[in-house]
Amino acid sequence: MIDPWLPPDGVRRASDVITVSVGMFKGGEFRCPAADALKARGYRPIRNVEQPREPLEHFSFGPFMAACDSRGRGGEGPPGAGPGTKRQLHDGLRQWSAHGLASYREAFPADTDGSSLHEVVEPWIYRHRPRDGDPWQAREYKLTVWGRRLESTDGKVRELRLPVTRLRKEKPPESFVAAAALVLAEGGPRPGPERVRIVEFALLGGPPRTLFDGTSEEARALYRTEGRTALASVLDGQEYRPGSSCVECPFLAVCPALRCAPNLLGVGSAGRPRRSWSVTNGRNYRICPARDYMRRLRLPAVDAVEHDPTAERGRALHAYLAQCHGVGTARPCTVEIPESWEPPGYDLPAAERRLGARLLRHHAAVCPLRLTRDGTDVRPEPRVVRHDTAADVIVIAVPDLLYRDAGSWVWRETKTSSYRSAPNRPLLEQYPQLALAALLLARGDLGGSPDRARIELEVLRPDGADLEVIDPFAVGTRTTAERIVRDLVDGWLRDDHYPANPGRGCKRCEMSRWCSKSDPGQGS
Repeated sequence: MIDPWLPPDGVRRASDVITVSVGMFKGGEFRCPAADALKARGYRPIRNVEQPREPLEHFSFGPFMAACDSRGRGGEGPPGAGPGTKRQLHDGLRQWSAHGLASYREAFPADTDGSSLHEVVEPWIYRHRPRDGDPWQAREYKLTVWGRRLESTDGKVRELRLPVTRLRKEKPPESFVAAAALVLAEGGPRPGPERVRIVEFALLGGPPRTLFDGTSEEARALYRTEGRTALASVLDGQEYRPGSSCVECPFLAVCPALRCAPNLLGVGSAGRPRRSWSVTNGRNYRICPARDYMRRLRLPAVDAVEHDPTAERGRALHAYLAQCHGVGTARPCTVEIPESWEPPGYDLPAAERRLGARLLRHHAAVCPLRLTRDGTDVRPEPRVVRHDTAADVIVIAVPDLLYRDAGSWVWRETKTSSYRSAPNRPLLEQYPQLALAALLLARGDLGGSPDRARIELEVLRPDGADLEVIDPFAVGTRTTAERIVRDLVDGWLRDDHYPANPGRGCKRCEMSRWCSKSDPGQGS
């Protein structure tokens, strides 16, 4: 068998034991399939430079898990008191972890008759030694699971409790459940149980959800059906997916997909931990450092703020345009907008739905697909990721649209407004993502011809559409863009503690639930 999978230059295979975390079966935008394959196959960088560590804990489940471990040993300390958490705890993470512990106790109350399951200290690891001719040249395969491990006193029942932030409508992939069930059924160290159960529970609260409850034989049968092919996909993963996961990726220096952009942000960071940054992070940090930190942890937001009808209408409109622009043709949008135009997952109030349809009709007059030749010229909501090696920051930008006009790339941002007049502020200051776009285009970072390369700001209003064009090569534009981006990054890059900044912003802060310094009454 000829293996088409090839590792990048600069790595070596350090082990012939293939170790797969069951979490690799989940996939998702925050995982890199190529990095997972390299780790699982036992590859390591030839040159491994140790990175400075963040003083604060940045794993949102870490303090909760450490506190559960402490309780399992008879301790009753606060979140983070266990030995599994060595970094300092931010106030927001402490509040969230305490809430998660209370939710866990409510979801799984202790049985008073003494028949409850007990926590297991030893890890469950499924091991398999293949015969000769293994396609991945492995001496041994190991499957591991992460979560709360419990077992009955007689060893006949095993239960894996998987912490999540909140329970979503979509369940995890069946291949993930199958792989986890196999580990429970056959993972050591003692003889396998008769029955295994896998349960998801939300730290936010609510009843747990059972993903699998069956005999060990049923678990093995499920893996034969759903797991084996998925394992091959994990081990043969070749898609490099640059993003926030690059921050802790050991293969960053040899990644063929992550492009370097030294001095993009205009600041240096000798000896600082590697971080990721976007303009959204910069705006959040400017309002309140604690807000930016908690959003980075992906703590659950206050729904009334996060899903405000006006904000939801804007997100729905962007999703609709991305669908229209991403069908693979260069067909411009028209004024024919369906009455129920919202993409799946959105349910707008009638007034916002009508306003959204009105704004979308105005978009037809300025739709950029009028200038494109075919679908290869159009990239809706692409992820632009660059490594500023001087700052050691992974810079992430998601334009609303990149399209090619006669060989030149154009960066289009679309904004909506229910007002008929625009604020009287310079565009790059009002929308700092335009400043980052100007820096990338002026450097020729996106490739293509510079002749018609430009930034376009489309503003949809009830009475029409405005289209502003910005020349990224103009000296004044670049100077302003450099200042705006540098001001957004500079203080954040040196901050290790992300203190709260109580004030008027608390009233509309979607993270206020987890902030003990929050004062929602201010500014009211």
